[in-house]
Amino acid sequence: MASRPGVNRTIIAQTAGELADQIGLEKLTLSLVASHLGVRTPSLYNHIEGLDDLRRELSLHGMQELDRRLQRAALGKAGDQAVCAMLQAYRAFAKERPGVYASTLHAPGNDDEPLRSASQAIIDTVLTVLKPYNLNPDDAIHIVRGFRAIGHGFATLEVANAFGMALEEEESYHRLIATFLLGLNRVSESNLRPNREQA
Repeated sequence: MASRPGVNRTIIAQTAGELADQIGLEKLTLSLVASHLGVRTPSLYNHIEGLDDLRRELSLHGMQELDRRLQRAALGKAGDQAVCAMLQAYRAFAKERPGVYASTLHAPGNDDEPLRSASQAIIDTVLTVLKPYNLNPDDAIHIVRGFRAIGHGFATLEVANAFGMALEEEESYHRLIATFLLGLNRVSESNLRPNREQA
């Protein structure tokens, strides 16, 4: 089998991501990646240390892509409109790139600074959009977790074809977001109320 020119760590990760989206992350193997790249499996070790290293690289690329999508979704928007747009972007990413998305779900270890930075960048993007709500630090993190749970949970159920009733899923997601925003705004108002009373 002829070696494909230009194979590097980034191209290997991109190919692995495409395969993971098609067949599932758990079925991804180095031999499959090598076959799609037109190289022998041992050739991959010139660029990666093994399957765990490949999955780590895939996770890094996935986190960076998710963060870019969230930032693009929020661009030019603020408040509820920005949160809604980001939740739509989160759901779309999880559905469109299920294998890559699956690689991003585990919290990175303390010793992996690039992964930790990529993970924190996503959190920071959401926190930036939440600033106008005047949340205290603990409330903000709880809201970020809720944000992630909504996007992840709904998309995961959709990918698994778990919604069997004859109701529009898009409408259900809009209502879920609306309910989340009601709670978010209530927390925001409760944080602002003492300041108003003092004034």
